Amino acid sequence: MDSNQSNSQQETNFRLFDAKPTSGFGFFDLPEKPLPPPPPCLEVVPSEVSSNVKYTVEPVNVDGLTLLKGRVSTQEVFALSNSDLVPGKYEGGLKLWEGSIDLIKALSSDMQDGKLSFGGKRILELGCGHGLPGIFACLKGAATVHFQDFNAEVLQHLTIPNVKANIQKKSQYLTDVNECSSIEADTRFFAETVYSISALPSLFKLIKKCGNRPHGVVYMAAKKHYFGVGGGSRRFISMVEKDGAFASSLVSEVADGSSNVREVWKLSLK
Repeated sequence: MDSNQSNSQQETNFRLFDAKPTSGFGFFDLPEKPLPPPPPCLEVVPSEVSSNVKYTVEPVNVDGLTLLKGRVSTQEVFALSNSDLVPGKYEGGLKLWEGSIDLIKALSSDMQDGKLSFGGKRILELGCGHGLPGIFACLKGAATVHFQDFNAEVLQHLTIPNVKANIQKKSQYLTDVNECSSIEADTRFFAETVYSISALPSLFKLIKKCGNRPHGVVYMAAKKHYFGVGGGSRRFISMVEKDGAFASSLVSEVADGSSNVREVWKLSLK
């Protein structure tokens, strides 16, 4: 799940899990196979990036905007070769998910229509992986961007190098065309996000905590249904609508044949 959110200046850190998380939503209190405990909140600093893992980049075009997509070996980072999901160990963060591209397209479209501005905003990207939506926010003038993913290793070997590569590329372009503007977003990186149905109430609690009236907004990209593992965007939206704090609207629906139907939703505080 990818999501971007503007937040008040009063919030410094964003915790997904309390010490004793409870759902508080009856229809989510379903019997499930016990999951490993969530990892402790951990800030990963850029100085912790290791050069032991080979990092390469390739361009990805998103509606005319060229971003850099990092590539590292799952085998080198996690000693895994053929798995995108190992509960409690790895949640697929080294793969570029189609939803991140869907999300950037939705953000760009709303910017062009005058519905969204990143200037001076504080942004939180949950489940960041490559961090492309958060990088997009940096390039569009965000003041602060926090990137969160399940694995510290993903942040160390992929997210942080990817943020650096994209910002350096943009800064070099500005120098080449003699523009004086620069990218000054304050970026921080945290390992705490988790991918499971049981985490959705904690995710929603975090969104409610960080939301800032009147302009706080959430953009969420997800598959409509996750076949085989349960959940999906509609299950989360049902929880949002039952709570009643946010108004929800479907921004886009993507059925391009590369995966089951994907959606981008926008949540605004009422």
